[in-house]
Amino acid sequence: MAARSSSRSSAKDRPSYRCTECGWTTAKWLGRCPECQAWGTVEEFGTPAVRTTAPGRVTSAAVPIGQVDGRQATARSTGVDELDRVLGGGLVPGAVVLLAGEPGVGKSTLLLDVSAKAATDEHRTLYITGEESASQVRLRADRIGALSEQLYLAAETDLSAVLGHLDSVKPSLLVLDSVQTVASPEIDGAPGGMAQVREVAGALIRASKERGMSTLLVGHVTKDGAIAGPRLLEHLVDVVLHFEGDRHARLRLVRGVKNRYGATDEVGCFELHDEGITGLADPSGLFLTRRDEPVPGTCLTVTLEGRRPLVAEVQALTVDTQIPSPRRTTSGLETSRVSMMLAVLEQRGRINALGKRDIYSATVGGVKLTEPAADLAVALALASAASDTPLPKNLVAIGEVGLAGEVRRVTGVQRRLAEAARLGFTHALVPSDPGRIPDGMRVLEVADIGDALRVLPRRRERGERAPATTGDRG
Repeated sequence: MAARSSSRSSAKDRPSYRCTECGWTTAKWLGRCPECQAWGTVEEFGTPAVRTTAPGRVTSAAVPIGQVDGRQATARSTGVDELDRVLGGGLVPGAVVLLAGEPGVGKSTLLLDVSAKAATDEHRTLYITGEESASQVRLRADRIGALSEQLYLAAETDLSAVLGHLDSVKPSLLVLDSVQTVASPEIDGAPGGMAQVREVAGALIRASKERGMSTLLVGHVTKDGAIAGPRLLEHLVDVVLHFEGDRHARLRLVRGVKNRYGATDEVGCFELHDEGITGLADPSGLFLTRRDEPVPGTCLTVTLEGRRPLVAEVQALTVDTQIPSPRRTTSGLETSRVSMMLAVLEQRGRINALGKRDIYSATVGGVKLTEPAADLAVALALASAASDTPLPKNLVAIGEVGLAGEVRRVTGVQRRLAEAARLGFTHALVPSDPGRIPDGMRVLEVADIGDALRVLPRRRERGERAPATTGDRG
């Protein structure tokens, strides 16, 4: 009996190990966390305590779901239409939103603008800054015109002080910039660590639910673009938004990654300028170059950012080179997709001039084209640059190109064509069976890359291979 008791006691006193990234626990140390696949994050954190929880008093009685008042979860507009689009209509009372993005992308500018527009006589806004002084935030507010009598500002890095401001101001919206800078003196560890982030986020989430207060948290990102700190933070909040954009371009995108109150396939478009940040209801103009005559090496396509169609321009340039290994440079396009299009053009399209030339390909306006629907536009731009022949004016190309040279169908063709027609484009190259065609648009259905290359007049003059088209609808 004594031996059995000693064995049980030693098992109870055995230390446990926990991953600092995702919180996964284990009884032995591992070099790599099986849950989040991170290396070197499993650390010893103490002896697990065996506890049992007895039934206690309930906070509210369970009722049939049909008797629950859904009006308490009605979203309130933030005053910024593009942000409302991503959130699913606005901010729900008690919701906690995490906005993450790279330094300098414009997170603080956007949230300061939201704070001022959401502040009214009935709904106060409290802006807590942990990275800047109150005077620095005031200067930015003057520059972008984000001033309101119901917008309160404080610079704090102590959690207890933040909770004290909530008691005194009683806001309907709390903005915390950023969650990694606030710490609790009762918890060991540096600000931004797993324990501190869990305590700060947990306290603010409880305060938001109890008060019916919406909360916007700013989060840092790592070099890989992921949200910095423990993944636990993403699981605790209700909404996770990513703020994306090239700091050298004007375009900014807010993309929903997680949303308990709406869809995650919406994207908000913004333009960052000296006077602040402005929502773009029609951002396609940023991605086009207006010119009177077509230029070789350019082709237009329609990409889908979430459910929003955007007309974008692909540009290509080929230059003779004397070096053994020609350059392949891309901007806004995936290098692997461009390399695949070069191989398809050379093998299936019989264009042999690409292999010994420097090739440069890019998009206009800082947009990034990653979906396969842009393959056909990339291939036509490269072919146009190689033959120094411009594509017809007012033409858009939509379709995925396979390694066999076939043009495959993509999703949302009707929405893409409708957007192209709205902007005045009259011709389109699409895969077979595109569905309903907008009025006034002439659509050419292509089965493979050879069909698509027939739009280049110089290729027909040279007598190169050009199969017949599968359809011509207008």
